Amino acid sequence: MTFVQLIECRTSRLDEMNRLMDDWVAQTRGKRTATHALVGKDRSDASHIVEVVEFPSYEEAMRNSNLPETDKIFQGMVALCEEMPTFIDLDVVRDERLAEDTVRRFLDALMTPGELPPLNDLLDEDIHSHDPMNPQDTLGLDNFRAEVRMWRDAFDFAFTVEDVFTQGDEACARWTWNATHKGDFLGIAPTGKQVAMTGMTVFRFTDHGKIAETWWQHDTLELMRQLGALDELEQ
Repeated sequence: MTFVQLIECRTSRLDEMNRLMDDWVAQTRGKRTATHALVGKDRSDASHIVEVVEFPSYEEAMRNSNLPETDKIFQGMVALCEEMPTFIDLDVVRDERLAEDTVRRFLDALMTPGELPPLNDLLDEDIHSHDPMNPQDTLGLDNFRAEVRMWRDAFDFAFTVEDVFTQGDEACARWTWNATHKGDFLGIAPTGKQVAMTGMTVFRFTDHGKIAETWWQHDTLELMRQLGALDELEQ
């Protein structure tokens, strides 16, 4: 179970504390077990500092605490604080990764049977899509839907999401695409072939959580080979 430690302290020496934390990161490289650390300053009280540190489990957090470097840094932290820091130990019972959920819902929507969903609950009206297959970027929700319909008219397809990574207002999905070629695609008549393609998509989100921009990277050359479009070139 994911474990989070909440550390609160009061200090007017935040710059020195940041340098202390930088030292701890350098000294424990390859040994520390924390996976994510975040430091916040109270907007209503600049001396009130809160640090949130995430670990894979309570046991890993204890292993991290027992490092000699951690104890040394803690003593330095106490010296910089106006009072003894407080610690709150939290077992994570709910963890919602909203950007990841939006990415998965978006890829699910693209392969929905029947009529293409409007996508306006997932995409910004001014969506900007970059795809190396297209000579120009796709701008706006209507043009994006038209691009998706082109793919849907040419293939019955499904995405398998392998990984989703998120950071700040961006996310990256690594996926596998499996399809049946059922309609014209770039001048290639329907072949009925089963084809597959791997790729990645980077997403940028608006402040309201909708997808504002996408960057697609996919193995189009392999797709064209499977469709037989490269046969003459390979002979």
